Amino acid sequence: MIGIKILANADGYGFWFDRKASATVVQGAIIRTFGSSSSTAGTSIGVGDRSFLMTVMAGQNGDSRRLPDMKPNHTDEVEKSNTWMLTEFNKPSQLRSLQLPDCLMPVRISRLTYTNSGGAILALGFNAVHKLWKWQANEGKATSSVPPQLWQPSNGVLMTNDMDLQDAVPCFALSKNDSYLISASGGKSSLYNMMTFELCVWGMDEWEKQASKFLQIPPGRVSSPHAQTRVQFHQDHIHVLAVHETQIAIYKAPKLEYLKQWVPQESCGSVTDATYSCDSQSIYVSVEDGSVWVLTATTLQPKSRISPDAYFPSNLSSRIYPIVIAAHPSQPNQFALGLTNGGVYVIEPLESKGNWGVILPLENGAGPSFNLAAGLE
Repeated sequence: MIGIKILANADGYGFWFDRKASATVVQGAIIRTFGSSSSTAGTSIGVGDRSFLMTVMAGQNGDSRRLPDMKPNHTDEVEKSNTWMLTEFNKPSQLRSLQLPDCLMPVRISRLTYTNSGGAILALGFNAVHKLWKWQANEGKATSSVPPQLWQPSNGVLMTNDMDLQDAVPCFALSKNDSYLISASGGKSSLYNMMTFELCVWGMDEWEKQASKFLQIPPGRVSSPHAQTRVQFHQDHIHVLAVHETQIAIYKAPKLEYLKQWVPQESCGSVTDATYSCDSQSIYVSVEDGSVWVLTATTLQPKSRISPDAYFPSNLSSRIYPIVIAAHPSQPNQFALGLTNGGVYVIEPLESKGNWGVILPLENGAGPSFNLAAGLE
């Protein structure tokens, strides 16, 4: 079982996933971490019985990373009453996708995130090297319509992490103004200046435990010894998304009350990553068979399934699949994928569609199509 501990300091709640092979820390009121990507990251625990806890603090220039303020509305209640028709995306003509240009060595992507401005994508490879793509066109906003440029400083120095542990869990997080990056790949943690790519030193405060829970492995599933677990706060700073290879689950802070669980069918393979959309109304889930699922954030009801044939060439190996996923910070229907072969893709619906999935009229009386490819508990 995977232990979840809720921690707190004066600024908000946080989480520590206590496992021999991995751990994740998230501070709800100050920063959002990127295990994706994008939105989700944390710190790592080395192999064996070591315990290592690092608080990721962003905000070196007096800025603090805060999730968007929630305005009182009835969106969640409306979402709970909706019934979605599962929409399949199987052809490139059904959506917009773009593979980001890359002149560096292709390496499996371990972490992925958009910058807070929405104008760039940052990736961390398993070789501990960071890649940064910037959009100059489209008013400097990320889009699948125009390719960005792979950016490097004039001195040619790459942001490269220390790698003392080969099987540690990589992680990173950006400050609110995109000026600083804190990152680790198993060795010493680094704080980079995003303009110059230089290493810095910082301090951090102590945390104290508030509550703890264990993720329950679904019946019939076996978790690998080094499986990662990541968490991300909902916009309301209360609901929490937990991502594990066997499932995604929703908990409620501060007592970590279990609410919902989504488990892909065994034929689909394991969950590789998941993240909330920027408005916290959807959850993007990448699966080992190469597909991406779009679920409602409140009920985990599937809205759509995006086949790998819809976003990358069919001549690629079946062993190539998305390992990390990141959500655009201001466009709720755009997300990015980092693949096992080092490729990074930006994906969004056709302009004529505008979103993922179709809501069924209530009078149809049709029920959710959970049984088509995934299950809820």
